[in-house]
Amino acid sequence: MLKINEIAPNFKANSTIGEIEFHQWLRDSWAILFSHPKDFTPVCTTELGYMASIEKDFTKRNCKLIGLSIDSVEDHNLWKKDIEDVQGTSVNYPLIADENLKIAKLYNMLPADEAPSESRTAMTNATVRSVFLIDPEKKIRMMLTYPMTTGRNFEEIIRVLDSVQLTSKHKVATPANWKKNDKVIIVPAVSDKDAKDTFGDFEKIKPYLRYTKLDAS
Repeated sequence: MLKINEIAPNFKANSTIGEIEFHQWLRDSWAILFSHPKDFTPVCTTELGYMASIEKDFTKRNCKLIGLSIDSVEDHNLWKKDIEDVQGTSVNYPLIADENLKIAKLYNMLPADEAPSESRTAMTNATVRSVFLIDPEKKIRMMLTYPMTTGRNFEEIIRVLDSVQLTSKHKVATPANWKKNDKVIIVPAVSDKDAKDTFGDFEKIKPYLRYTKLDAS
């Protein structure tokens, strides 16, 4: 099983922008890899269109988007036309063709003994709806898996990206329901003296719970 802070498995695959090698494509960017059970499915059509509409919000955070589905590049390109028609926006980020389920299995989206795509049903496809946040060092920083009937909240994924990018630079953590530029928590490993030197004023609720203001930009 993949774990947080492990290196994201590398792979080569065909996509709507041609063949890619994942780590090379990633370069020094963050990335959101998000999978879909099947092309021409209703919930995923709304998801891909919404992601296309907010791609700029990821770009300004140095984060690339890349989708995955178990159908062919030809089907992906046809589906992109449907998405543009329904959602009113073009999908410009790449969509990976994972017809043999190699990447889905590599990322533990499916059991290793799952059948190939042509024999799969709507029910068996339900497990292929995952999200991975990957940092410039190619490490997995977040994993989410959703049920087939629930559309993903991509604003939440932006929130997690903001949190992980901030906490990668500073010795802080983000509290429940944190949003960009809210107060953050100073990690317990930092002494009060070091916290004062580093952050200036801070609010001490408990010895282990100290809040400070930190610009997340």
